[in-house]
Amino acid sequence: MVWVKLTSHLSGSRLGLRLWHDRAGAAMVEFALVGPAFIALIVAIFQTTFTFIAGQGLETATEASARLLMTGQAQSASYTADQFKTAACATLPPYLSCNNLYIDVTTASSFSSASLAAPTITYDSSGNVSNSFSYTPGSSGAIVVVRFFYLWPTLTGPLGFSLVTTGKSQHLLVATALMKAEGY
Repeated sequence: MVWVKLTSHLSGSRLGLRLWHDRAGAAMVEFALVGPAFIALIVAIFQTTFTFIAGQGLETATEASARLLMTGQAQSASYTADQFKTAACATLPPYLSCNNLYIDVTTASSFSSASLAAPTITYDSSGNVSNSFSYTPGSSGAIVVVRFFYLWPTLTGPLGFSLVTTGKSQHLLVATALMKAEGY
């Protein structure tokens, strides 16, 4: 009661008292404190979701393309690396571009000796990927490793959230299929 009288006395009217009890600006102040973290969380959720969906699409395309090698269809038709990539691009979902897809097909002497590690992506002076990937589809009964690499564009979110794994604001998606080719 003393404070109300003091506030009212200092303002010379009831304006001071009304401002003291007015809570209309409280929501703005609270949002200013919580808003950046909330927006960062929303951006992180969307970025993670889109990256996960892209990874699942790449996994599906890898499995479908590896089947061409497992059944001997690619070897019987004497697919070159470019022809195999064209066939693989036909299995990609529409939100994945063939321009960011890199394919590595190798054979291994045993399942335990198969190389499954993701490559370190390197760039030339023009900013293009300079890695060289092989295409060795093997023959009937061969152990074949099919690895698809996709450079998925990502955003750096507020408050330091980042899914970037390469030097160019991209996340490297990797999908691998390891199988033994059927007798054909």
